[in-house]
Amino acid sequence: MKIGKVPNEILQRIVLNKLKHNRKEVILRPGIGEDCCAVDFGENICVMSTDPITGAENEVGRLAVHITCNDIAACGVEPLGILATILAPKDCTEQQLEQIMEQMCSTADKLNVDIIGGHTEITDAVNRFVVITTAIGKAHKAQLVSSNGASPGDAVLITKAVGIEGTAIIAHDKECELEKAFGKEFCITAKGFMNEISVVLDGIEAAKNGATSMHDITEGGVLGAAWELGIASGCGVKLYEGSIPIRTQTEEICNFYSLNPLKLISSGSMIFTATDGNNAVQALKRKGIDASIIGEVTEDTKSVLIKKDGSAVIIEQPDSDELYKIING
Repeated sequence: MKIGKVPNEILQRIVLNKLKHNRKEVILRPGIGEDCCAVDFGENICVMSTDPITGAENEVGRLAVHITCNDIAACGVEPLGILATILAPKDCTEQQLEQIMEQMCSTADKLNVDIIGGHTEITDAVNRFVVITTAIGKAHKAQLVSSNGASPGDAVLITKAVGIEGTAIIAHDKECELEKAFGKEFCITAKGFMNEISVVLDGIEAAKNGATSMHDITEGGVLGAAWELGIASGCGVKLYEGSIPIRTQTEEICNFYSLNPLKLISSGSMIFTATDGNNAVQALKRKGIDASIIGEVTEDTKSVLIKKDGSAVIIEQPDSDELYKIING
């Protein structure tokens, strides 16, 4: 099997189809395109999500906090706590472990999130650090937004730009090579994208301003996230390539390594739908968050990308992320 997330048809067949639905308290369950669960505790619900960091060698601690907090934010909920499991290779040093913990603690502090538990282990089962986090949030039922609420006619929006996380990871891990090609200032800017990985504010503000569905853009990039959002909602998504924001650094790095930026891991961006896209754009911009309308939800269950030349390309279910071409290249 290819490196990356398990393909969705296999995930559905050998994982999701085996899950039992025994507890009525669980009001949001696992599904394609659904990264969180929600448990009813009466007046409040508990929203949770879990994810590993396996595709980066640098800034692992920072990314580990952001990715699960972003999932919680994609439900319109503020994260409050994190559980963390750190699996360290047997040749690691105390300094490496300390650096990861410092990254995790400083990132959690900035997000006003507590690290409330976890597990730390040295093991020969891994050859580099693997960090797995579970984020927890609390909300009223009316606050909850999921990936399955889009309806035909809704606008499709994105915050910031595609490829933010992938650009930052590549710039950190391939710094010497990229510095020779593009210069030091270029690399400093690209590495600085790591400071924009959080979409907690994006998600909370989108939920306040009419988001009908949300999905943070991770493995598979914006095309993968759009496909998953469409599948979760039982609709199609039509995206316009010319409307999708891509920063110069992302474009240059993707061209250099022959990557598709629309299929590159993109934590730092949120894709969401809204009945009034223009109102949502203006509301987010008032909070200092860049937002753009990039398409619309359709009745057709197939999702398509309208290329700059006007041709239409079917958006397929996400394959192995473009990042792994660099990691394993």
